[in-house]
Amino acid sequence: MAVITLCGSTKFKDQFEKANAFLTLQGNIVISVAFFEQSDGFKITEEQAELLGHLHFRKIDISDEIFVIDVDGYIGNSTKKEIQYAKEKNKVIRYFSDGEIPSNIFN
Repeated sequence: MAVITLCGSTKFKDQFEKANAFLTLQGNIVISVAFFEQSDGFKITEEQAELLGHLHFRKIDISDEIFVIDVDGYIGNSTKKEIQYAKEKNKVIRYFSDGEIPSNIFN
């Protein structure tokens, strides 16, 4: 069992949910984002965005690894910072684009 924090753009809600289910069913503790502001069209302030960024770094701190949701290789600026932070903390880093998550996870 590992503690895994999901990282990536909140526009990839479906992929986050699939990764969360897959990794949880493997017996891991999965930590995700609070909500999907980009997918759901939820507006947040600059202060809230900064708070969420700091919270996500703390989630990485308590994790054994991160799992990057990089659909079609997309990694935004915030996710790049999270990957760099995880590297500095010697966390294992895995990527959605490596094909570990079956596309039919909910079927």
